[in-house]
Amino acid sequence: MISFASGEAAPSFDHPLEMLHACHGKIQRQLSTLQKLAAHLPTHGCDQQVQQAAQGILRYFDTAGQFHHQDEEENLFPTLLALDVPDRAQAKALIERLLAQHVVMFAAWSDVRTVLVKFAEGVNTPLPETLVEKLVDNYTRHIALEEAELLPLAARLLSPQQIMALGKCMAERRGAKFPSVPSI
Repeated sequence: MISFASGEAAPSFDHPLEMLHACHGKIQRQLSTLQKLAAHLPTHGCDQQVQQAAQGILRYFDTAGQFHHQDEEENLFPTLLALDVPDRAQAKALIERLLAQHVVMFAAWSDVRTVLVKFAEGVNTPLPETLVEKLVDNYTRHIALEEAELLPLAARLLSPQQIMALGKCMAERRGAKFPSVPSI
């Protein structure tokens, strides 16, 4: 059976950088499920496991995956770019690189998504290995860059108030309530 569930608890919105990190783990699990689906397909065709896995991958990337990119592009990146700090040029170059990677990843996802929609509907169709490899490789490189450079940079440069504002935006985007700060 193809499994894509995880029992790990996610950080809350008052720790938005940790949430972004946790999302990377979830993306990697979805990509692993995609690879398992691709390996399962030649022997079993578009069976119930493939349909369910495809539905789960679609659900994740069409909701939480989109929110993750919006968190970055609409909130985190602009906040970092607005900083007047010595590291601003480094942040700008990094963000430009990440945005360029987003374009490539979205195109790769669009190609894979087209096939997954057919699987979710029970249609047996080829899933070219090159599509899966392209998506997995692009996301893997992107996540590694964000983990090694973006998140540490954000943790170092953003103030507690900016981090809280980021968390509030992330909660609002998802229609969730931001944790209230206990009064002293």
